[in-house]
Amino acid sequence: MKQHKPWFDEECLGFLDQRKQAKKQWAHDPSQSNVDNLNNVRRDASRLFREKKKEYLKAKIEELETNSKIKNIRDLYRGINNFKKGYQPTTSIVKDDNVDLVADSHSILATWRNYFSQLLNVQGVNEVRYTEIHTAEPVST
Repeated sequence: MKQHKPWFDEECLGFLDQRKQAKKQWAHDPSQSNVDNLNNVRRDASRLFREKKKEYLKAKIEELETNSKIKNIRDLYRGINNFKKGYQPTTSIVKDDNVDLVADSHSILATWRNYFSQLLNVQGVNEVRYTEIHTAEPVST
């Protein structure tokens, strides 16, 4: 299972499985006892998730305070920005010569290789000639 939240641990996974089992049991037999059981398990799971998230955020805030106290400014602002921005997936999409979007890594590398070879390997360097420079003052040689 892919884990997106850093506070989500094995205990949370166990409560999630209990909730799924209670829901299956309720779907199979929608009696009042199963409804009550499902509501109790949901409440307990939600309570645990809230507590875990609260503990995680409290630890992060304490880490930011520690960074502030010991003058570790880089990590302080990095942590603040992570809080402000949240999760932002990185995308690597590039436009190729035909203005088409390219997403796979081999095509991206080929596009950048082509771009820089055209940029840095100027063809016609030998054809550059001395041109006369006009200035307000005469150039002394």
